[in-house]
Amino acid sequence: MGNIKSNLDKADTNLQIRTKTGADNYNNYLPLLKNKKIGIVTNQTGILSNKIHLVDFLLEKNITIQKIFAPEHGFRGTADAGEHVVDGKDSKTGLSIISLYGDNKKPKPQQLSGIDIMVFDLQDVGARFYTYISSLHYIMEACAENNIPLLILDRPNPNGSIVDGPILEQSFTSFVGMHPVPLLHGMTIGEYGKMVNGERWLKNSIQCRLTVIPCIEYTREMKYNLPVKPSPNLPNDQAVNLYASLCLFEGTNVSVGRGTELQFQIYGSPYLPKSTFSFIPKPNFGAQNPVYNGIECYGEDLSATTKVNRLELKWLIEAYRSTTDKSKFFNPFFTKLAGTKKLQLQIEARMPENKIRESWRNGSVQFKEMRSKYLIY
Repeated sequence: MGNIKSNLDKADTNLQIRTKTGADNYNNYLPLLKNKKIGIVTNQTGILSNKIHLVDFLLEKNITIQKIFAPEHGFRGTADAGEHVVDGKDSKTGLSIISLYGDNKKPKPQQLSGIDIMVFDLQDVGARFYTYISSLHYIMEACAENNIPLLILDRPNPNGSIVDGPILEQSFTSFVGMHPVPLLHGMTIGEYGKMVNGERWLKNSIQCRLTVIPCIEYTREMKYNLPVKPSPNLPNDQAVNLYASLCLFEGTNVSVGRGTELQFQIYGSPYLPKSTFSFIPKPNFGAQNPVYNGIECYGEDLSATTKVNRLELKWLIEAYRSTTDKSKFFNPFFTKLAGTKKLQLQIEARMPENKIRESWRNGSVQFKEMRSKYLIY
């Protein structure tokens, strides 16, 4: 069995070597950018397979870049979640950087002035509340309103084979959940953009002139390891895999390890029973003022957990049942993350996990049917 697993791992690795992102598929997009003034939405994840950043690559190819637009965490990907990122200039290229976070989530017409075409290249992780798809929504909307075509350079979704979780209800729409999709949507960012356009989810049902440059030799079932951190608190593939399940804790009084080196691979709080595993959050690269800064938290280490292939609720359910004061477990952010009030009510009512999952079934079936129209891979 060990040899079989080893051979499968080698096959996965070889497949990943052959896989090329949309950015690497440059023969299909460089002709579209020639003699154009472009705006580019990207960050530290916008690299080619040779590790050259897309911005540097385009400049080498004599493509005229007017401005860089940076999402949450900034152009270099160093800002905390929710941290205010100011406009500025890229120290390497001198290009102007416009922040797409805080009060300026959608580019203003004057910020788009002089741009002939927009390029979007960000590494998503497949979770509804990961805000890069929210930034995509606003970019598409701004491009549609200002008659600017948009080019998405597609990237694999590391959780691309998983469709799971409750569908977002419209009354809970926010920047961490903008569309009626499950928590794990199982689409690449290019496919997702096609769906936003096709379902007319932009304001006033407008549509964007959208072109997706696909990945080469990619299937959503394949294992895909991210070459760089997509954001400061997703340091490795294990965190990316557990992110959707553990991020729900951010709507509770439980820490997900911000302020440690195991972000989104552990959880705990001072209000859970003392256990064999504990940690003390401290300010670090990904969190300048983490929850429970300097306070010992008790919980569980999931850093060696086998890869999960669904939205896992068992850790959330167990933490709720074990916490000392249940009235203080959930906070209002939980319903925004879940996209519904039902999940909190189901957990509080001690509904078994399989029954909770059954309540998602009809929504999941309907979503998969809609989603099928937009799949590229």
